[in-house]
Amino acid sequence: MSVKIRLKKFGAKKRPYYRIVVLDTRQARDGKTIDELGIYHPIEKEGAQYRVDEEKARAWLAKGALPSDTVRNIFNKQNIRLG
Repeated sequence: MSVKIRLKKFGAKKRPYYRIVVLDTRQARDGKTIDELGIYHPIEKEGAQYRVDEEKARAWLAKGALPSDTVRNIFNKQNIRLG
């Protein structure tokens, strides 16, 4: 089973917010999740856009979960390094 860390979309039209989740690659974008790692609000002020549970994120990265490009950028801003 291949596991990815990616965004799951919520919110209204033109007011999106996302949860950073761990999913099986065969699941739909908004399908059933394995674990939830944090949130991403792109519309909020710069300081309040991201909230990530670093311990969970590092644990999933150590297990071999691959982050999407957007999630990788969020992790880099939060100083969560891959590997």
